[in-house]
Amino acid sequence: MFKKHDKIETLIGANTHITGKVELKGTLRVDGKFDGNITADWVVIGEKGHVKGNVYANGIAVGGLMEGNVNAREYIEIMPSGKLLGDALTVKLAIMEGGLFEGRSKMQKPDKKEDISTVYKDDAIEHKK
Repeated sequence: MFKKHDKIETLIGANTHITGKVELKGTLRVDGKFDGNITADWVVIGEKGHVKGNVYANGIAVGGLMEGNVNAREYIEIMPSGKLLGDALTVKLAIMEGGLFEGRSKMQKPDKKEDISTVYKDDAIEHKK
């Protein structure tokens, strides 16, 4: 997973349900439910986590349920218990045995000079409703 980014700065706990928009520097771990868009350096969705919205990050690990589009500058990893129901825009996509991906994927070349919010929000794959 995030070997270089194991430190979790922000946690949405298992008994927490948040609706809104989150923008942060660092790593966000979601073990509860989040409805809305997330912009962060790194996002980890735990096995019991559920995100409904779009995620923009350097890297995203999906261990729970992700409903929406994910845009990652470096990679998206779907763990054995993970489900990604939406489109993926990334440089690298890994789906572990048992992981589920339902959507479209678009592979990008890395562009290290531009900010993640500019690169991917302007070129995002439209969310299916």
